[in-house]
Amino acid sequence: MLAVALATCGLAIAPSAGWSASAVPGQCPPICDAIPDSAWVDPAAIPLYPVYRWPGLAGLAVTAPSPRFGFEALCTSPPVANDPRAYAVAARSVVLHPQSQWNLLVQVVHWRGDTATGSATALTTLETARSRLRDCQSTAAQTSPSITTNDPQRIGVVISDAGDQVMHEYLLADPNSSTIVELAMWSSLPPQLDWAAVPDAQVFDGMAAPLCNAYLGSCR
Repeated sequence: MLAVALATCGLAIAPSAGWSASAVPGQCPPICDAIPDSAWVDPAAIPLYPVYRWPGLAGLAVTAPSPRFGFEALCTSPPVANDPRAYAVAARSVVLHPQSQWNLLVQVVHWRGDTATGSATALTTLETARSRLRDCQSTAAQTSPSITTNDPQRIGVVISDAGDQVMHEYLLADPNSSTIVELAMWSSLPPQLDWAAVPDAQVFDGMAAPLCNAYLGSCR
């Protein structure tokens, strides 16, 4: 199942020995060598919150060296050459449930230093992800991706995997803070709970809102 694939592709579902929690109190700057607590999506803004009561993500966060996005496991996407995510500050939070229930992955990927350079890197990384989503059926023939939002800074997609599982993937690039936020939710089929018809824009707003406070001056 996807949980196994996530682990195989570097999205381990629990911290490895020697890893430390990546979320830290405060704002960035001056704390830019870890993802601050304030950068995480409000659990109430995540789809299906009334049912699952998602926990605070900062408390679950672990470091994510050289992170990959959730859809890359489902699409069996090959490694990216010279992947800029390898030198980003990144953390992930994962909530897993039993079969036929919805699972959650949220990642925050931030590039330190000059914002002009970091913003370009964030947008380039998003464009690479967009291309890989379009190629999903080529790299994983059993998948059926359907893009629901396709904007310069936002991508929303639903990916079905041969009737076995389904994933809702949201990727947001915020050039003002040199950051990408990913929110992915998936379930084996058929899910016990129907997907909530939440507009993509509402989900993206929830993902973007914390970045203004987490990365000072990014929303001037």
